[in-house]
Amino acid sequence: MTSELGFTKTRGLKRVFLAFGNSVRALKWLVKNEAAFRQELLLLIACIPITFVFEITASERLILLTSVVFIIFTEIVNTAIETVVDRVGTEIHPLSGLAKDLGSAAVMISFIMAVLIWLVVLI
Repeated sequence: MTSELGFTKTRGLKRVFLAFGNSVRALKWLVKNEAAFRQELLLLIACIPITFVFEITASERLILLTSVVFIIFTEIVNTAIETVVDRVGTEIHPLSGLAKDLGSAAVMISFIMAVLIWLVVLI
């Protein structure tokens, strides 16, 4: 099937496998190029054994770890925003700065929420 843009769209299971490969490539790029992503990945790795120190249910453990995974998710979205803004142009522009700041704010909010979730579950 040809798209409106003139290229052939992959369909079915092949599309799923190609999308998975693209996602793996993106994650490898993040590990190699984004210090914040690496730090948040290390945070997740450190949090996994910490959840077993406390006497909490499996559901609570999942909630705690999901809150950290959400930080990683927002970091990926933030990096995507920054990458698109940089692709459009490297000149200083108020809207470019705002877009990057909004992405950063999303990461900050997810971090604050994770801290609050950990406090509520563990205290």
